[in-house]
Amino acid sequence: MWLIQEHSSLDKTIRKLPVQVVKKYELWKDIVFRHGPDKLREFPGFHDEHLKGELKGQRSSRLNIQYRVIYSIEKDIVTVYVIDITPHQY
Repeated sequence: MWLIQEHSSLDKTIRKLPVQVVKKYELWKDIVFRHGPDKLREFPGFHDEHLKGELKGQRSSRLNIQYRVIYSIEKDIVTVYVIDITPHQY
């Protein structure tokens, strides 16, 4: 099992999100908690990928067409640190 840590400001962000995005985030957390972030690659809807540029070293999963969850992985202590849920910039 994996430990999922959320940034302290994430509670405030989640309260502002649409209900379907919150439900998808809860599903995302359940998959990561039970099977680890590598399992997300088996679900094409999440479109899990590593990021480049300023966010190098972090990963992104799609919650819907607009929102992404940004996170990093600490394999030493089996921790996923959720940094933000943000609208995707086009």
